[in-house]
Amino acid sequence: MITYIKKYIAAGFVGCAVCAVTTSCSDFLEILPLNDVVLENYWTDKGDVESVMNSCYETLEHGDVLQRYAVWGELRSDNMTHGANVPNEINEILKENLLPSNTYCNWSKFYEAINRCNILCHYAPKVQAIDPNYTEEEMRANVAEATWIRSLSYFYLIRTFRDVPYSTEPSIDDTQNYILPAMPFNQVLDSLIYSLETVKGDAVRRYYTDESPSAWQNSCRVTRWAVYALLADLYLWKGDWDNAIRYCDLVIDYKKLQFEELLEREGNVNNIDLIDSIPMILDHRKDMRTCGNAYNEIFGDGNSFESIIELYFDRNQTQKNTLVSDYYGYNNDLLGRITPPSFLANKEIATGSDKESVFKKFDGRAYSSFYNTSGDNFAITKYNFTNVSYLTESVNKFSDLNFSYTRRSSGDANWIFYRLSDMLLIKAEALIERDGEGDRENAFTLINIVNKRANDGVKQTRTTQLDPKSYVDSKSAMEDLVLEERQREFIFEGKRWFDLIRFARRDGNNDRLVRLTARKYKQNRTAMEIKLADPNIIYFPYAKSELKVNPLLKQNPAFLTGEDSELTK
Repeated sequence: MITYIKKYIAAGFVGCAVCAVTTSCSDFLEILPLNDVVLENYWTDKGDVESVMNSCYETLEHGDVLQRYAVWGELRSDNMTHGANVPNEINEILKENLLPSNTYCNWSKFYEAINRCNILCHYAPKVQAIDPNYTEEEMRANVAEATWIRSLSYFYLIRTFRDVPYSTEPSIDDTQNYILPAMPFNQVLDSLIYSLETVKGDAVRRYYTDESPSAWQNSCRVTRWAVYALLADLYLWKGDWDNAIRYCDLVIDYKKLQFEELLEREGNVNNIDLIDSIPMILDHRKDMRTCGNAYNEIFGDGNSFESIIELYFDRNQTQKNTLVSDYYGYNNDLLGRITPPSFLANKEIATGSDKESVFKKFDGRAYSSFYNTSGDNFAITKYNFTNVSYLTESVNKFSDLNFSYTRRSSGDANWIFYRLSDMLLIKAEALIERDGEGDRENAFTLINIVNKRANDGVKQTRTTQLDPKSYVDSKSAMEDLVLEERQREFIFEGKRWFDLIRFARRDGNNDRLVRLTARKYKQNRTAMEIKLADPNIIYFPYAKSELKVNPLLKQNPAFLTGEDSELTK
């Protein structure tokens, strides 16, 4: 719960809940309540619940929240450095000069989403009791949706701040006290797992049949598969390998079923095929000579076959994906405020000759994720391009690619939380850590599937850059491999820093995090390595404004200053 909830939400919730908020996910999300009603007259029918459900999704799409997906989840990692016209608060984070006064320490919008979900969970059963048109099944599904959004919001908070105030009680009136201490990371994690386990069976399987023109909406609202995906991730952080694997398998099996149904309907498809028993979108379609199809379907079009849950943006809606438009491609200039560091993107990356090269010669993810704009300048293009096309014949450097692209003209890029590759690589990591008989070999197979798809190649050989002999004999080598593959697959998707934190927590030290992150620093590398070795510094500090209003919050010791020390006495 937000530390001083009245400041942000309680005094104005009714106006917040009944404002005209819109997304374009479905007719359901377009139902709007009347303005200027009082709380006791509001929760009377199904439409009231649906409108607040709409507002929960709307908060996840707010620019303050969107930008934090990347700033919190990736900015401090080895994937990002400063680009053009960098805002000072971003530049200070990139320099690891992170202070409690930095605006990105503010968590208010996440707690706004949490409180909206808490209020919905509180009132939905009351509405169901008085509205005969609102079935118990619908009510339970809405509560499951809100529980997922609340859990995801808390998951971002604990991965960013470690210990955070936690409550599932709604802020409704001024008689309630919401000055709460921070709950430890593991306790919040356990609570999130418990709440999702409680509602998982109530979540909708799919809102439309897969052959429906509206089927894309199945991946922009919470389904049972989204609940399973989040549970798999939570169990991975908890270190419960068996449950992480179990929930990954549930989603993977569902995708296999979807593919079987697709083949039954259409007989044959050119864009999806089995790669070692897993249906994957092909980077090189069977009916085309060029590569780039996987990017085009997953990130260009959005709501692809592989998608589990993503935020939907439409060029006609008011709410835009300002993260992509403002930070990846700033002011319609291809070179954005954030760019990939030089070790990650360089002119000779396709040769794989650089010892620190993350991407190898035929890896399409390099070509579609960043682009050589001029000289040594590279721009982040993932999500920014709607369509890419390239040939990988005789490739030795970027200029050999015969690369073409279409740039996104509006802020309508979807933002993906989970897709099929997540399930494969979460399961692989859990297998590596469980380390039973055959687990490393099975983990390698899963990692290799993701790698093969990216290295589909012009001749559709689906070759791999990975040799099992180099990895499966060593648990440490397999850990490094899954981290490397996650970096390649999810680059610029807001996951890399969280991945490094997860491994640091598991390792009991920051050695791996420091070694990998320091690669991006051209100057003061030693000083950065020393600073990042502090186990507390990998989390963000509490905002100074929060410390002032909540005496129960104690600042992260890595960020204590003289002024903060006075606030936390």
